[in-house]
Amino acid sequence: MALLRRRDDPHKLLVSMVGVQLGDRLVQIGCEHGARFAAIAGKVGLSGRAAVAVADESSAARARRGTEEAGVLVELEVTPLTRLPLDDGAFDLAIVDNTAGLLGSLRPEDRVAALREVLRVLRPAGRVMVIGAAPRGGLGALLTRAASGPPFDPVPSLEAEGFRSARTLAEREGLTFAEAVKPR
Repeated sequence: MALLRRRDDPHKLLVSMVGVQLGDRLVQIGCEHGARFAAIAGKVGLSGRAAVAVADESSAARARRGTEEAGVLVELEVTPLTRLPLDDGAFDLAIVDNTAGLLGSLRPEDRVAALREVLRVLRPAGRVMVIGAAPRGGLGALLTRAASGPPFDPVPSLEAEGFRSARTLAEREGLTFAEAVKPR
């Protein structure tokens, strides 16, 4: 009987929280999980555009593997996150994959430059979504915090770099979702 049961989509929550639609122009910054990126990028369809900018070859390999397995067409750029080779106002939605602490691991001046680049490549009224790992509870929280320090909250950084209406939307299934909008 278990063989007949359809397996739930493991990325359903992620795709619905991001709110990507057919025809959207999407860019993701960083890639810790290629299948997650492919699930989101696949929603733009042939009328949209999906791109990913990563800082290193291991992230590029994850993005390639995930999109190839899903059959999704994307543009891939291996580049410093402080200087994205993308046009001004070219995207409706930017996703920052912060699940492995990408933003928190950057030097403060590099974090500022990276967020300014995200702001630059978004169209007026475009959205940025920062997806992070939710803090652990119980004994795991004690051990993790002692080793890595407190989790990075992107909301103050987004506001400081000119985004509006920055807020944390949800914390579910081990992920946090923060969103902000580029002013018109």
